[in-house]
Amino acid sequence: MGGVGDIMSDFGYRAGWAAVKYSPEPLARGVFDAAGTFVGKRHGGPRQLRKNLARVIGTTPDDVPGDLVEEAMRSYARYWREAFRLPTTDPDEIAASVTMTDHDRDAIAASVQSGRGVIMALPHSGNWDIAGVWLVKNHGRFSTVAERLKPDSLFEQFVAYRESLGFEVFPLTGGEQPPFSLLAERLRAGGLVCLMADRDLSSNGVPVTMFGQKTRIPAGSAKLAIETGAVLHAVHHRYDGVGKSVLNCGTIIDTAGGVAPTAQRLADAFTRDIATAPADWHMLQPLWEADWSPERRARLGVE
Repeated sequence: MGGVGDIMSDFGYRAGWAAVKYSPEPLARGVFDAAGTFVGKRHGGPRQLRKNLARVIGTTPDDVPGDLVEEAMRSYARYWREAFRLPTTDPDEIAASVTMTDHDRDAIAASVQSGRGVIMALPHSGNWDIAGVWLVKNHGRFSTVAERLKPDSLFEQFVAYRESLGFEVFPLTGGEQPPFSLLAERLRAGGLVCLMADRDLSSNGVPVTMFGQKTRIPAGSAKLAIETGAVLHAVHHRYDGVGKSVLNCGTIIDTAGGVAPTAQRLADAFTRDIATAPADWHMLQPLWEADWSPERRARLGVE
């Protein structure tokens, strides 16, 4: 049984979820925009966010424009507002809100129709759940992996929420089978898989360079594509200047040469896409080796 902290955390999320998803849209938007602006202004915004943005725009953390930090926090707040409200929003309305080029539509349609299976690898940009709803509406159910949250009741709530949107969700840890084998089964059957692929949560990430500095990204997307023959797409979601969704998914990653070169090509695509909309990249955690704690560096054998 969870402790008091777990119970309160679960209760807080449930209460917040109910309050936001049934609030009038203008009210919810105003509250979350204000909260994002406040956090972005307070003490110059989250320090790690500043450090990450500095690498994207090629400056020092102290020289990152305050407006960019505030915009980034409003974008992050928007993600949570939309996440809470998605279960009560018409999926047709969500899918219709997504804009894409004809090239992107044709590329993903061709990959799906090939029957080889499709892997869509995304960075934590924009709202990946909206991208998922668009995919379900246009190409059917897909499979994904979710980090196990604490308490378990909170994790189960998030899984139930995403499954209500048409996603098939496997836990990263603690499931009956490792997610890799289950995802491989889906791909060999011609299915769709979506994976967040810009932040490694394990000790098995692939060393890559992003924005000129060393980091590691998950190996799963590259390994699955190579082992199953699935088509690997680099996908990016962002907001345009008037608040609409933009989905780019036409970049197909070459898997020649093995996992390491494939992962670097994926990292290169992420670097290109994130640079187009830095404020929509919701990376508030240490990503690059230079920012890792001594404990993590020791665990991964990085000097």
